[in-house]
Amino acid sequence: MIVGSLSRRYAKAMLEVAIKLDKVDAIGREIEDIASVVHGSPELQSALASPVFKTSQRKKIMEELATRRGLSKEVKTFLALLADRERINALTGIARELRALVDAHLGRVRATVTSAKPLAPDQEARIRTAIEKQTGKQVLLERKEDASLIGGLITQIGDVVYDGSVKSQLEEMKETILKEEQHFA
Repeated sequence: MIVGSLSRRYAKAMLEVAIKLDKVDAIGREIEDIASVVHGSPELQSALASPVFKTSQRKKIMEELATRRGLSKEVKTFLALLADRERINALTGIARELRALVDAHLGRVRATVTSAKPLAPDQEARIRTAIEKQTGKQVLLERKEDASLIGGLITQIGDVVYDGSVKSQLEEMKETILKEEQHFA
């Protein structure tokens, strides 16, 4: 089975549970949290994927981790199910798929704005408002800085990238000049 479709199926199932419990945002955050912990620890990933450990031992590791993180009963049950079915290795993909489903369900969109220097609060508010008008959704804005941009912004909304950076404009000008030189050569 393809990992993406497997992750999507588990994420959809978890979303259905979360909707029934009216805990969509909370469960989504919990799954992201535990996936981040697992993804951030190569040792933990190795232990959870290793055939040296029995399924019951891997299940116990996840149960202990979930308890330490203060996760809900529903998420603990979900993690136990993943361990029983030997699908813990799909947790990062499930979390990613679930985040997208939760955002869609709650009418949200995630956007990343990269600028050469930190944005002023009024600039950030204008950008957020513009994206909300364009998408018709609440915007969860992530800010990044990259001095190599020189100026301008790169905005990513989902898979769509709007590059208004000075750096990319200079690169486009360079390519145009080089093409013109080749044309006249």
